[in-house]
Amino acid sequence: MSEINSPISDAKDQIAQVLERLFAEYHRDKCYPGLSFEQGNRKMVQINVPAHELPTLLQAKPSSDNDPDSGKNRPEVEGHADEVKEYILKRVRNGKPWILGTLTANVAPDKIKLIELGRGICLVVIPRWVKLDITDGQHRKRAIHELIESSEAELIAENDFPITLVLEGNFNQCQTDFRDMAQTKQLDKSLLLSFGEFEGRVGITKNLINRVPMFLDKTEKIKDNPPTKKKLIYSINYIAKLVSCAFADEPNDDLQDYDVGTSSEALVNCLKQFFSECSQTQDIYEKSFEDLTVEEVGEFKETIILGRSVGLEVLGHLLYCAYDKDNECFEAEKVSQLAQLDWSRESNIWQGNVVIIDPRPKNPAKPYKISAGVNSIRIAVGMAKAHLGWI
Repeated sequence: MSEINSPISDAKDQIAQVLERLFAEYHRDKCYPGLSFEQGNRKMVQINVPAHELPTLLQAKPSSDNDPDSGKNRPEVEGHADEVKEYILKRVRNGKPWILGTLTANVAPDKIKLIELGRGICLVVIPRWVKLDITDGQHRKRAIHELIESSEAELIAENDFPITLVLEGNFNQCQTDFRDMAQTKQLDKSLLLSFGEFEGRVGITKNLINRVPMFLDKTEKIKDNPPTKKKLIYSINYIAKLVSCAFADEPNDDLQDYDVGTSSEALVNCLKQFFSECSQTQDIYEKSFEDLTVEEVGEFKETIILGRSVGLEVLGHLLYCAYDKDNECFEAEKVSQLAQLDWSRESNIWQGNVVIIDPRPKNPAKPYKISAGVNSIRIAVGMAKAHLGWI
């Protein structure tokens, strides 16, 4: 075994000696092992940079003063760097994994030295006076910069960050690169929730989808809008709002302090009771996905507000009034009262708030529109509470 490993060990020693000599020769500069490759008719290099070196190695050149040509990428988005920073801090403080995407920068080829070692392996030598211009990642760089200079620098000091370095000195091409890299489709909220960590609101929502017959196999988990033709009634985003409202009376609370198991059990039992007792949802609730027809799903979504996101959000706010925080359960009597409400689009409870009648509709067969605005939902919840005698 030692004879087989000997050539490999010798090769490793030789590589180490070469690198040691090169690092010693260029000790006054910044040196990084890299992988060189070609893409789009240009040479590129992938390097990894310690957190404490990023602030002095990278520089952002955002446009300003309504002049796109004043920089190589977009103006900074206020608050975005703070969001990145808070994401890192939250994950680190909780001892959880985190990740930032690769930054992209450019530099004129004649400003750095590339020492090829073979097979794409190289040493990248960057003089101290040279700064790399950020093509993509200015907010990530700023977040890292501020953390490194803060009193909590030790939280990320041992981390390295990958940079794809484009050997490009043409200003116009750098702007084009930024534009080309921005041609990504924004992810739907449903997909972000589906891939969210199994905790808080996300964990409870995923449990509901798997355990409540009203949602099981009837929920769109990728896109924001559930297609009726596929017999899908809800999206995961609809249900997440219901969950948040039921526990926090607010549609976007992450519910980080709520135990997923206990909270899920309480809300699963509550919703099973509600949907089975409500005459307008009972049929859909009891039918499996296979037995449902496209026509039934379409009719339900068209005539019952519980078939829409706004209906679930209203229901969530009302369930909040039935939640017993001390015993971590929903009061069965109040849930039954909610199930007896008229949840049809024609109900006077919803008219003028979440259901708006158009006096001059383009389609006389549908003389209404659904309003999901904050004020509309607030008024609808108030009307329902008044009808129930809860206020």
